[in-house]
Amino acid sequence: MDVLVTAGGIPQPDEPLYTYTLGKPKAMLDIAGKPMVQWVLDALGSAQQVENVVLIGLPAESSVICTKPLTFIPNQTSMIENILAGIKQVMMTNPSAKHVLLVSSDIPAITANMVDWEIETTEQSEVDLCYSVVKREVIEARYPDSKRTFTRLKGMQVCGADMNVVSTSVVNMDPAIWERLVASRKNPLKQAAIIGFNTLILAMLGIITLDEALKKATSRLHMTGQVIICPFAEAAMDVDKPNQLELIRADLEKRGQDD
Repeated sequence: MDVLVTAGGIPQPDEPLYTYTLGKPKAMLDIAGKPMVQWVLDALGSAQQVENVVLIGLPAESSVICTKPLTFIPNQTSMIENILAGIKQVMMTNPSAKHVLLVSSDIPAITANMVDWEIETTEQSEVDLCYSVVKREVIEARYPDSKRTFTRLKGMQVCGADMNVVSTSVVNMDPAIWERLVASRKNPLKQAAIIGFNTLILAMLGIITLDEALKKATSRLHMTGQVIICPFAEAAMDVDKPNQLELIRADLEKRGQDD
């Protein structure tokens, strides 16, 4: 499966990581001696199920590399435009591609076997979106001080992962609602206005299951979806705040020493 790596984010002065990046891409933050995105590219390069990689948001001059064929795409006007441009690039080089794996550049702790698991678990799916989540107990067992935010559902609390599989057919969908979802991703009330307040209320009361929540949301978006419960905390351990950055730095420095 081909992979899109999103790396266009640049923290703004009012965001927690600005003092670390100072106007430079977050993907290039140093993590245990190399750019954060390089850890992701190394995992993809070692994964048996990865064919080609499209890196969105960084120039070729950034000096990051991958052992799999790597294509650079410049940053577009928004995250959604970045993803759509990446899918179009995949379809140019591989017209038969039905799905692509979306991976964020800020989950540097992932490994090749985690990437292979995600692809092998979803490659036969015929839905538009395979949305991956990680259970709270899995994340807190691996990263007890991560301070992640969890969504409470019936029988579980989960956190969204940053490895998800989408159909290439989404390039034909109206991007407007995707833009609204991305813009409101940190505000549950705004998201509820888009996917339906009833879904939010049911979730807050803990009386809706994960599958039911996804079914309601994807129906509102006029698409099909499937929930993937990922067993790897690393897939949801994105670096958004200083404490998470230092936690991951210590984790990957230890990995390097163990290797």
